[in-house]
Amino acid sequence: MKIFDYIGETTEYDKKEILEERKPKSWLKSISAFANGIGGALIFGVSDDEKLLGLSNARDVSEKISETVKSKMDPIPQIILEHHSDNGKDFLIVKVPAGQETPYYYIGDGNRIAYVRIGNESVPADAAALKMLVLRGDNRTYDCLSSRYPLDRYAFTKLRSVYRQRTGLELEDADFVSFGLVDEDGMLTNAGALLADESPMRFSRIFCTRWYGLTKASGIMEALDDKEISGSLVTLLQGGEEFVRNNTKKRWKKTGTGRVEMPEYPERAVLECIVNGLIHRDYMIPGSEVHIDIFDDRMEIYSPGGMPDGSFVQNLDTDHISSKRRNPVIADMFSRMNYMERRGSGFKKIKEDYRNAVNYRPELEPKFYSDISSFIVTLYNLNYNVPVGKVAIDSDKVAIDEENMLIEAQKLSIQKAINSLDAKKNITANAMRLFNQMGVDGIFGRSDIMDVGGISITAAGNLIAKLKDAGLIQAVSGHGKGKYKFTAPQ
Repeated sequence: MKIFDYIGETTEYDKKEILEERKPKSWLKSISAFANGIGGALIFGVSDDEKLLGLSNARDVSEKISETVKSKMDPIPQIILEHHSDNGKDFLIVKVPAGQETPYYYIGDGNRIAYVRIGNESVPADAAALKMLVLRGDNRTYDCLSSRYPLDRYAFTKLRSVYRQRTGLELEDADFVSFGLVDEDGMLTNAGALLADESPMRFSRIFCTRWYGLTKASGIMEALDDKEISGSLVTLLQGGEEFVRNNTKKRWKKTGTGRVEMPEYPERAVLECIVNGLIHRDYMIPGSEVHIDIFDDRMEIYSPGGMPDGSFVQNLDTDHISSKRRNPVIADMFSRMNYMERRGSGFKKIKEDYRNAVNYRPELEPKFYSDISSFIVTLYNLNYNVPVGKVAIDSDKVAIDEENMLIEAQKLSIQKAINSLDAKKNITANAMRLFNQMGVDGIFGRSDIMDVGGISITAAGNLIAKLKDAGLIQAVSGHGKGKYKFTAPQ
């Protein structure tokens, strides 16, 4: 492979013309940043203007790099040295995988500095970034840490009510510990504090504004409506949804079989964006909050904190981004309440909701942007500048709309039937957990049930038998023996 081909395939890379032995910080900061981030590569023998100069003695350079990394990095990151030749010139590529023992410090010249990548630069980590690196190195997350707030001083009326409404189950006191909301000493974790009715986390808020016109300063009046929402994360979610409903409009048009609704923004896409904004935000950035800004032609949802792995979403294929959760305890709680799925990418779902909408055009594709400290989703108003009488109803989209309505009806029917099972509470809970994971299309077997519920093979077999008797699952062929999917009871 040619060097320029390699550069084109590398998301994170830096280049050096020569090995600066007397100034190791000039290149070790890149190794520190790559190990502290998503990994990367440092290429020796290439100038800043990308001229391929080569090295006079690549083998000697590789030995000196190995020794310098060992003596001036703590802990010592993994590096992979590769020699390449291109047009008779020798180059050295130092590959640095993402580290697991973060933060990785440069310790030369009496300094101890951890670096991170911002764009194409390696810069010292600020206090918030350093805290995140320490947690990552300890295999912990912010939401699982114990807070200073005791459980007995806080109520969870909203959480209990919504949990019962969306799952059919009661949120028991023991669940607070098993779900990671309370530690063994009776203190709320940060996740628990964020879900309390009167959340003590004062920076956990949503600021909602319906602006006049297309910008925040139209020259006539600043805003048509605004609201500040605080409290439990569930309250924030419901309040954000309500603000959007109150400040957007919905059209409808008759068809041969009924009518098709045409909201300005697909409701499920809006819900997904608000949920993601609350779940994946960086709660270690104080004095910041989620913002929902609605303009005539678009809606922007801002969340503090960029992508968890430090990458920039606008440079990625959003149809194939694996799910990475900055706050897994909070994410798990919202999954249990059926606000999100444990698998799959929310980006893809948001775009699919738009593409299935009646007034969708390619130029209205949702946009995602992130940097080191922020994430912004832009949803475009599907009805903006579209005359009321000139909406062409695509028969395929009518069919998709009707299919989505049918799927939602099936989900509600199955959830109701699970809640009505003549079975012990733990069996009902495992059945609901399995359905939340698989949905109406997921295909599963006994091993999948064991993984989802963390139960034994015998318990998984008993659950299959119970669901069969209730007419809630049916066998499927073509996927191996003993595979099933959920079906609405007859």
